[in-house]
Amino acid sequence: MVNQIVELDLTYAAQQPTTADVVIIGGGIMGLSTAWHLADRGVRHIVVVERAALGSGSSAKPLGGVRANFSDPGNILLGQRSLAAFRDFPHRMGASIGLQQVGYLFLCRSDEEAAGLEGSTELQNSMGVKTRMVSPREAAQINPLLDSDALVGASFSPEDGYANPSLVVEGYAARAMELGVTILDRTHVLNIDRQGDSITSVTTNRGVIRTSAVVCCAGAWSARIGAMAGVDLPVTPVRRLIGLTRQCSEPYPRLPFTLDLSTTCYFHNYGNGLLLGISHQEESGFCREFDYAWLPEFSAAAATCAPELEHPDLVGGWAGLYENTPDRNALIGEADELPGFFYATGFSGHGFLQGPAVGELMADLYLGRESFIDAKHFSVERFSDNSVGLRELNII
Repeated sequence: MVNQIVELDLTYAAQQPTTADVVIIGGGIMGLSTAWHLADRGVRHIVVVERAALGSGSSAKPLGGVRANFSDPGNILLGQRSLAAFRDFPHRMGASIGLQQVGYLFLCRSDEEAAGLEGSTELQNSMGVKTRMVSPREAAQINPLLDSDALVGASFSPEDGYANPSLVVEGYAARAMELGVTILDRTHVLNIDRQGDSITSVTTNRGVIRTSAVVCCAGAWSARIGAMAGVDLPVTPVRRLIGLTRQCSEPYPRLPFTLDLSTTCYFHNYGNGLLLGISHQEESGFCREFDYAWLPEFSAAAATCAPELEHPDLVGGWAGLYENTPDRNALIGEADELPGFFYATGFSGHGFLQGPAVGELMADLYLGRESFIDAKHFSVERFSDNSVGLRELNII
């Protein structure tokens, strides 16, 4: 199964340190991956501050998808490197994460969508991703719930799939603590103090931590954290909802993670049932209450491309938060106006699948080392400098 909020069976620090070399704000996949990568590179006196339970923010409620089939080189590289880390997780981190490499199947129902997928597939192939275009008939063979007559074509990336986010969070947390990282759960950041262009401390409900470096991995709450330091992080929270079908006596066939580009409806296996949803239009905000307002929209989409899923027999689901940026691409970097303030946020639905690679990149940024990718392409400065940044074509 994919995920729900899980109280991790770990014992965290009873007392808050008074000093730290670096304070990481956010105890989800991004913060804990960053903490472990820093500690693994020899950085000490690392403190992770989490406002609730570890992994209870956006990391608690994703689809669990892991993939490298994006339409721009930056996101492809982050996905590739993270996929390699997910595959190696049991060996390197000593924890199984339920990785299922069932593939990703993107459906297109217009010539324009097909042309976009063909261009993305060519780029992915040039970077070593084994995506291929498939016919409507082959798409229905890969996923027998599909109606091939509704399709123009599809792309299939067989090495992608999904994993369990809770197990990834727990694995990073356990290994980070073994390397001396201090984790403070249920600890609220109240202020980030600075003198001029230098950070001096982080104040929480437990007291003050003197530090010169902060890494903001606060997900949907990142704009608030940035504002405390005087750094503009244009991250907007948007609710996303996921439904779970009844568990059947006989399982569905092994399905790829399937997404229809025309409607954004998606589904994949969840035990003997299915996990499914659609990118239903939502107002921005921090509401995480689950409801079924999206279900008619999903049923209308399914009626066309996967008729068996029209009016699905749902037994529940969950709601989580996307952390959207204006161009639906991540914010990764160090603030120009405040050296020592680093950020990894705004992943717009791609955070879990990019977490391992981004943690590595953040560690390299902190240490001033050359990394596997130039982080400037993800800098928040792209919103004030049109010559820098990414332009993701398929926002999914």
